[in-house]
Amino acid sequence: MRRHITILVTFLMIVTCHTYAQQKYSVSGYVREKNSRELLPGVNIYIASIKGGTVTNNYGFYSITLPAGSYDISFSYIGYQPVIENVKLNQNLVLDIWLDPSITLEEVVISAEKAERASESNRMSMISVPVKQIRNIPALLGEKDVFKALQLLPGVQKGSEGNSGLYVRGGGPDQNLIILDDAPVYNANHLFGFFSIFNGDALKSIELTKGGFPARYGGRLSSVVEMTMKDGNKQKFAGEAGIGILSSRLVLEGPIIKDKSSFLISGRRTYIDVLTRPFMPDDSRGGYYFYDLNAKLNYDFSRKNKVYLSGYFGRDKFQFVNSYTYNNQTDKSKGGLYWQNATGTLRWNHLFTSRVFSNTSLIYSSYDLNIFNEEKDRNGTYKLNYNSGIRDLALKYDLEYHVSTKYLFRAGVQTTNHLFTPTAIIEKDSQTLYDFKKKTTYNSQESGLYVENHLTLNKFQANAGIRMSHFIADKKSYVFAEPRLSLNYLIREGLSAKAAFAEMNQFIHLLSNTGIGLPTDLWVPSTKRIKPQNSRQISAGFAQDLPSKNLTLTLEGYYKWSRNILGYKPGASFLLLDDPTEAQNFTWQDNVTAGSGKSYGIEMLVQRKTGKLTGWVGYTLSWTKLKFDEINFGEYFWARYDRRHDISVVAIYELSDNITLSGTWVYGTGSAITLPLGEYAGNTYSPITDFLPPGEHIYYEYFNTVTDYGKVNSFRMKAYHRLDFAIQFHKKMKRHERTWELGIYNTYNRKNPFFYFIDNEYSDNGTISKLKQVSIFPIIPSVSYNIKF
Repeated sequence: MRRHITILVTFLMIVTCHTYAQQKYSVSGYVREKNSRELLPGVNIYIASIKGGTVTNNYGFYSITLPAGSYDISFSYIGYQPVIENVKLNQNLVLDIWLDPSITLEEVVISAEKAERASESNRMSMISVPVKQIRNIPALLGEKDVFKALQLLPGVQKGSEGNSGLYVRGGGPDQNLIILDDAPVYNANHLFGFFSIFNGDALKSIELTKGGFPARYGGRLSSVVEMTMKDGNKQKFAGEAGIGILSSRLVLEGPIIKDKSSFLISGRRTYIDVLTRPFMPDDSRGGYYFYDLNAKLNYDFSRKNKVYLSGYFGRDKFQFVNSYTYNNQTDKSKGGLYWQNATGTLRWNHLFTSRVFSNTSLIYSSYDLNIFNEEKDRNGTYKLNYNSGIRDLALKYDLEYHVSTKYLFRAGVQTTNHLFTPTAIIEKDSQTLYDFKKKTTYNSQESGLYVENHLTLNKFQANAGIRMSHFIADKKSYVFAEPRLSLNYLIREGLSAKAAFAEMNQFIHLLSNTGIGLPTDLWVPSTKRIKPQNSRQISAGFAQDLPSKNLTLTLEGYYKWSRNILGYKPGASFLLLDDPTEAQNFTWQDNVTAGSGKSYGIEMLVQRKTGKLTGWVGYTLSWTKLKFDEINFGEYFWARYDRRHDISVVAIYELSDNITLSGTWVYGTGSAITLPLGEYAGNTYSPITDFLPPGEHIYYEYFNTVTDYGKVNSFRMKAYHRLDFAIQFHKKMKRHERTWELGIYNTYNRKNPFFYFIDNEYSDNGTISKLKQVSIFPIIPSVSYNIKF
């Protein structure tokens, strides 16, 4: 396979040589929003006379090379008025475009502009979700959440009730490459997984890739979620603020030097701790809060050089303080946990020529978890401090060469230094004069080198590439070649057939007891004993565009094999504190087992991005199985996040200029869980020899219970379904626009299962064990107020 990919890449380059040898000229430039000068990624650029075109990259840059002549070039982007420019090419031309975001609500189909069509893109399993749609989707407690919106797409499982984790095509939360302005984010959850950390007010674009991964992406098995922050308004000072039941937020942006430099700062904080504090007793107080802060600066040194500095900072903290007074002696205890993310990216865009674009990024990312506890009483003091985390420093370079309208060449390199701290424990006990310290760190290096070739020949498109991945840690080096291939054939106007193959390797692992992405999950590297995760995925399907109805239909099937997936051994835990002396000689590698998995299914999506009525309908039919030698007797078992059927319906209707209606309905087969089949009681006799003469003993009889759980995940929760509804009232004032939003989560009050437990009820007839369900979210109304100025 790898040899075949290399031959194909060489062939594609040879085929295009005759095209490049002809005398041609280039049209290149940046596409911006008219009012704010914000650079727009993913703008569709189409030339009807050649039935071809391109799209802007993540930095709003485009380049097209054409023979001399006259052309009508159309620029279209969802939510913006299309623009058509007539150009006469007799030399290289610089053409910057400004798109007007103001559009009417009327449904207008302009065939000449040829808006972006899925049938004409060679990429499979990639979905772009407009930020505006995400902001209109109903949400729990009115908190607009990027990940909750992504969970509504086919192929993305929702996990448990309220969980914001992504389970893409059978993969776990650790198998998603989550990128914010080139920086990876390792824990994307707030409030123990109920919300994600991403504030949609600060985002410009969101793109989800589930398969057919281009060679420029690496390091994860299941998906890539790439998010780009807004640059900031270069024309005037602007802002937006919102107040909800759970949190408040503020966004400020504006020019530093008009048309040349701008800033953006966005903050969000919950006030649960403030609201609950007055109701707590003086001797027992606690609280929880989280906050986000996004910031970005940019400066245009010239048309050929632009610099961006962006960062994200966020923290969740839960804490408690208790005091108890007895005989004029006060005992105190305090503790809690916090987890935090921080990212920083310094980027430099450079144009070598009108055809060659480069981006250089210096990247920092870190994630830290801390659990702490301190107790003081009349006998002394006990302290515990537990830390874990991961820190990245990376350098990344990407190059684009727009050879012609038929051929785009990409190449790049990235190197990352990972510093893992799976366990760092400090325990002190003044009563026993005990002082225990343990810190485990792993320093590793991950690198990648890739080449991509994007070729268009009449009705045929191909993206062929290869990525060389390297990882070294614990004096062990791993090198892998990862071939990637995506094909698209246009059967007829608006209908295409697609196929893709991708091999991926993942060198870092997430150890989880629960599988729902709690902050206590640990990031660890591959080592001599722990091999990298590996997957191979094939996918095929069809894409149909119906321009007259503004609809796009996609149907895809996929099959994915995974190897070297890590999991805890039965009964193992992330926290080894029961016997610290033993823990000193015990590492996380002794606590895990490796296995394999397979996932396959069919996904269908009907999407409408423009018009008064927008939204989508998604359906997934899938199977996901896992196999570990030390779990379930070495037999395959259903993954917890396996769901046979998954349906999502999203509808947003612009009733008028002032009123927007929105609703979502979701349905999913119940998650697979393990439940006890029965309990067996018996008497056990244990000898007691302490304090007795040698040779003498006494037997102590005690009662014990053995629980039989049967096969792993052999039961299913009840099916999950829920209806959410929201209505927004907009009003434009002289200097600002305000929006009131009323929402209802779980409109028909469905009692969806969060977890089950066995409850024993005692009576004269004996003990009866009953299975009981816990549900956490009944019908929940919400109200929020937003102002934009």
